[in-house]
Amino acid sequence: MGTYVPNTRDEQQLMLEAIGLSSMDDLFSTIPKEVRLNASLDIPKGMSEMEVSVKMRKIAGMNKVYDTVFRGCGAYRHYIPAIVKQVTSKEEFITAYTPYQAEISQGILQSIFEYQTMICELTGMQVSNASVYDGATAAAEAVIMSREKSRKKALVSATVNPMTIETIRTYLDGTDMEMAIIPEKDGLTDIEGLMSMLGDDTACVLIQQPNFYGLLEDGDAVGGILAGTDIKYIMSCNPISLGILKTPAEYGADIAVGEGQPLGIGLSFGGPYLGFMAATEKLMRRLPGRIVGETTDSQGRRAFVLTLQAREQHIRREKASSNICSNQALCAMTAAVYLAAMGREGLAQAAKLSMSKAHYLADRLCEIDGYELVYKGEFFNEFVTTVNTDADKVLDILSEHGILGGYPLDGKHKGCLLWCATEVNTREEIDNMVRILKDIK
Repeated sequence: MGTYVPNTRDEQQLMLEAIGLSSMDDLFSTIPKEVRLNASLDIPKGMSEMEVSVKMRKIAGMNKVYDTVFRGCGAYRHYIPAIVKQVTSKEEFITAYTPYQAEISQGILQSIFEYQTMICELTGMQVSNASVYDGATAAAEAVIMSREKSRKKALVSATVNPMTIETIRTYLDGTDMEMAIIPEKDGLTDIEGLMSMLGDDTACVLIQQPNFYGLLEDGDAVGGILAGTDIKYIMSCNPISLGILKTPAEYGADIAVGEGQPLGIGLSFGGPYLGFMAATEKLMRRLPGRIVGETTDSQGRRAFVLTLQAREQHIRREKASSNICSNQALCAMTAAVYLAAMGREGLAQAAKLSMSKAHYLADRLCEIDGYELVYKGEFFNEFVTTVNTDADKVLDILSEHGILGGYPLDGKHKGCLLWCATEVNTREEIDNMVRILKDIK
């Protein structure tokens, strides 16, 4: 780190002398010699800016970038207004870290506060944290924050994204909580199965809306079953769908979570992404990670601070219920700028276009012999179809035409594809893909 820290050798020497040392070796003298490297790092020689640029472009050229995408499964290609990148690429935002020193971090703190406010408006909840790593992590954290002394079983619907289920399972390993899977029926959460699984040890019920298959769950039925109980109702949502669907709060949920990537964050080959979390005021002190609050300074001016900081994550780690220590500030700010740029009407339009284009895509696919909707329920912007030949063959041929086709499923849906459409997919793209698929036998 000696040459990374932005100060000169002379400045480093002055600092060493100020603490009574003469060299870096003296500074690290407390480290036993047997664990020191005692050799130069095996790092190639430095390159010029032009050389680095050429090398990075060569590496990036190895990636396959598709002109047309019909795949979602948790990460979605949406239109991102140019102003989002323009604002968030400013140096003071890109280089900022956790804003502990409020007196010099008002801009970052306010951006997080605005993000939290928008997430609360989007979900109908009273309080939001400054985000976590991704949607799957948010779901796992929500399950853990639902734990009570006598309630340590989490019921998770089988229609939740399998990657989210695996993340929850990983998080619960090593805790005193257990997870049970609510069965599915016709692609939806089996309500009768859920009722039969509820007990005095149930801590929470988690469903996804829309679910992994793109179908709209009966969130009201789940909310009605859990109303008046001490069981926490967790709803994982697609944030774009909230532009037109009921909020988690309107379904009676206690905690709303989800993947915030659709809110202005590019696909980026898998990350970094953004996990949003919001809850009722009653659960405010259980939310993991950072929360920014609004206050007034000594002169009565509006100010922002990290609040509720006397928390186990910081001062009593052996009692911590979470190890989240990041605020994902840049991704959170990206979501806030996107939502501000789109506005209520813009978000609703993106949701409506995504849904209408997905239905048009489904109708066109079902014109092909052997392609049928696996489930007949209402869906948002994703759906599952059968395929008239080998699914991998279909995807390979589409790839040759610059098209990323649906997501190949396994298990009881092996051979089927999970398709997706958003507002960026055009009628021409859909019609072109259908023409290609009709020629595949």
